[in-house]
Amino acid sequence: MDRVLLVACRTAAGTALREAVRHRAAESPCEFTLLVPRPCHGLHRVVDPEDHGWSEAQAVLEAACPLLGVAAGSEVAGMIGSHDPVAAVEDALNMHGFDEVIVSTLPARASRWLHLDLPSKVAGMGVPVTSVLHKDALAPLPKW
Repeated sequence: MDRVLLVACRTAAGTALREAVRHRAAESPCEFTLLVPRPCHGLHRVVDPEDHGWSEAQAVLEAACPLLGVAAGSEVAGMIGSHDPVAAVEDALNMHGFDEVIVSTLPARASRWLHLDLPSKVAGMGVPVTSVLHKDALAPLPKW
């Protein structure tokens, strides 16, 4: 059974990622894990990124995992990663050995992950990557 890592934050509960999960689950048996890199805002990105974003990431997991689980037809596990999305994915791949990755991002004009070229960097880690671009209104998530 393939192990699929879902990487998302603000788009984690969105319809685009749920449809990608539904489609992937229909292809062949697989297990899904949602990785949420910890969001850091303002000066926290520079001064003390390791101390912030835990509760925000946990709130995303609590909102998104049940929705993704419905789409997958099975429970979706969750994990919180580094504030640096590239490092978060690399850590998850090294520690848990996922077979493929689905990266969900905001549209290019609003996506820091696309500006970092996250999907290409993850592909460079040696796993197949599917990129999901979230185009519709964001699903409501807890207030941060």
